[in-house]
Amino acid sequence: METLATLAGGDAASPQVIDQVAVARLYGEPLFKLPTDLYIPPDALEVFLEAFEGPLDLLLYLIRKQNFNILDIPLASVTRQYLDYVDQIRRHNLELASEYLLMAAMLIEIKSRMLLPPKKSADGSEPEDPRAELVRRLIEYEQIKLAAAGLDRIPVLGRDFQRAQVHVEQALEPVWPAVNADDLRAAWADILKRARLNQHHTISREQLSVREHMSIVLRRLQGKRFVEFHDLFDTRRGTPVLVVTFIAMLELSREHLLEVTQAEAFAPIYVRLAYSERPTA
Repeated sequence: METLATLAGGDAASPQVIDQVAVARLYGEPLFKLPTDLYIPPDALEVFLEAFEGPLDLLLYLIRKQNFNILDIPLASVTRQYLDYVDQIRRHNLELASEYLLMAAMLIEIKSRMLLPPKKSADGSEPEDPRAELVRRLIEYEQIKLAAAGLDRIPVLGRDFQRAQVHVEQALEPVWPAVNADDLRAAWADILKRARLNQHHTISREQLSVREHMSIVLRRLQGKRFVEFHDLFDTRRGTPVLVVTFIAMLELSREHLLEVTQAEAFAPIYVRLAYSERPTA
């Protein structure tokens, strides 16, 4: 006991109560009971189990929670639950409750219109259900809410994943010069220009016989009265063959074996075998 009293009274910095548990620490010092002058706001420890983004969100929550048909809303039950929630938030935050009170007034108006006899339209058609406009707004809101939830599930940089960052040592990373597209095009044009200067031309020699082509011309004229001049040339075999064929025709004409005739100036030129008169007896 003497030792305990010495420990309790000898150290002024230690707490006076040893056998209790500190409820908190203030600047490192333990507190064994709450101070009497501590002010705690009334709503500091209030917990909201459900958070709604507006009157439509609350109304849709009440309908879906109880599996009501959104096309046939039991307004009496839904309005009663809606007003209970509005009454709770009105006691704590009147500014927040004003928007919900507007929807509550709309629900009460719709319910009162449903209790009255329906008024027929001027054209005699059935009157519109007083809940139709509210149902349309609820369906549109639910579609937008589902679409927003789908977008929120898409992975987002910084929230769901991080971009990989790799440090590359500058001394090991090769530094390549920037190449302009115009410079690359000019370099390619220069290569093509040099390639044209270094082209090799191969000249082949073809043995062509004038006598052979003279026989060919005679065979083509055989049995024909006239043949047009340009029909005797085979343009598919190239220039050398055309030259030899022309020389063969000149040689046949010199030897009086064929005749070249023209009816008038600028008229077509015709070729035929030379006509030889038989000697008379």
